[in-house]
Amino acid sequence: MSGLEVRSIDYVPLDERHGKLWHLGPLWFMSNAQIATLAVGLISITEGGNLIWSLLSIVAGTVIGTFFMAFHSAQGPQLGLPQMIQSRPQFGYVGALLVWLFAYVQYAGFNVFNSILAAESLHATLHGGVKLWVVVVTVVALVIALVGYDIIHKAERVLTYAFLVIFGIFTVGVLVTLHYPAGSFDLGAFKWTPFLAQFGVVAGYQISWAIYVSDYSRYLPPDVTVRKTFYWTYFGSALGGIWLMVLGTLLAAWAGKGFDTIRSINAAGDKVFVGFGAIVLLFAALGLVSVTALNMYGGSLTLISGIDSFKRVRPTLGVRLLTLGLTAALSLVGALAATSNFLANFNNFLLLVLYLFIPWTAVNLMDYYVVRRGHYAIAEIFNPHGIYGRWGWHGIIAYLVGFAVMIPFFSVGTLYVGPAAKALGGADISLFIGLPVSALLYWWLTRSIDVDAETRLAQAEAEALEQAAHEHREP
Repeated sequence: MSGLEVRSIDYVPLDERHGKLWHLGPLWFMSNAQIATLAVGLISITEGGNLIWSLLSIVAGTVIGTFFMAFHSAQGPQLGLPQMIQSRPQFGYVGALLVWLFAYVQYAGFNVFNSILAAESLHATLHGGVKLWVVVVTVVALVIALVGYDIIHKAERVLTYAFLVIFGIFTVGVLVTLHYPAGSFDLGAFKWTPFLAQFGVVAGYQISWAIYVSDYSRYLPPDVTVRKTFYWTYFGSALGGIWLMVLGTLLAAWAGKGFDTIRSINAAGDKVFVGFGAIVLLFAALGLVSVTALNMYGGSLTLISGIDSFKRVRPTLGVRLLTLGLTAALSLVGALAATSNFLANFNNFLLLVLYLFIPWTAVNLMDYYVVRRGHYAIAEIFNPHGIYGRWGWHGIIAYLVGFAVMIPFFSVGTLYVGPAAKALGGADISLFIGLPVSALLYWWLTRSIDVDAETRLAQAEAEALEQAAHEHREP
């Protein structure tokens, strides 16, 4: 059992920090370079956009959405904490449950989609039934998540090298052998609605990674720079995301109304040589297993954070086992019970994720980089009666107001189109409304915070914090 990670939401002491900064690059590249991401690149084509403008909207959405998630990554080495527990200084010891609930729903939703897609890939190549493979995928992902941080990093590095070979060949095949409809590259065929719909889904998908990123950088030593941490995370995630989303758009433009993720990948792969489609799908399943493990790992941390809000938790291996088991069980039940409607509405799910996490990412980043400038009394984050309070009304108000002003601009397929979105022909620009409103409102509400006093408190508690971490308890 000594090989299993013990730590969860607790602070990582300085003498346990390890790893290399460049490891973040392949981790975030491979996390995005899997065929669930491919599905994100379909919406513009399916809503009547042409190929060239679909590709441009994917690049634009990735460039902007990844910007926010990469800045969260830099918080991990500086604070030694997983991502979601860092919401307590903004939302309060109990108030942070608001965003943790949304985060846990996100983990569950992505895991349902990922495990089904992996199972369908395996069934298409090895047969045996989708439900059987859903169970296998879930169990393997659970084992990886249980071993923890280091094995996840190593697995993603190995998968990255294999991906570059297999999907490199596949991508060349897609570019060389497939033919696209007339007008696919006509710059004069621009349409706002599919362009912004694709942009919003892509940006939302990239921003949705923001709840993960510190989980996988928190063991790094604090002397790695914010800039370099940002770069390795940003370019890894952006390159992986753009690659797979572009593949999705190309395949959708080629296949037309007959597009199906598994069948289209298989058919396109077989145009390189017979049987190559099956190789691509088998490798794709491995990538989906790895990202399912990431979701279980992050879901476990979020669940422990939530439990800790009601009853202080000693962060032991037993707690990790229990919460990982519950998270895996939820994923399994959801995947076995999911209908075709869930899969068809995956883009709507992505948009809802975007809406929920735009105000959170705005508040969290404004607090870290502008208000407190990276200075936190970490021991107080675990103190239910500490300086951050039980309810962080500054953060809660900024979040709720930011979300509220976005509602008229929502455009979620047939589910809901707000009045402002209707006036814009169905175009969704809510991202550009919620981000600045939440960020600026939070900054205005927190002008009276005494950051210097918090810094002095952090310095006074630093030794006790390290001691508590060595004893595997909260400070």
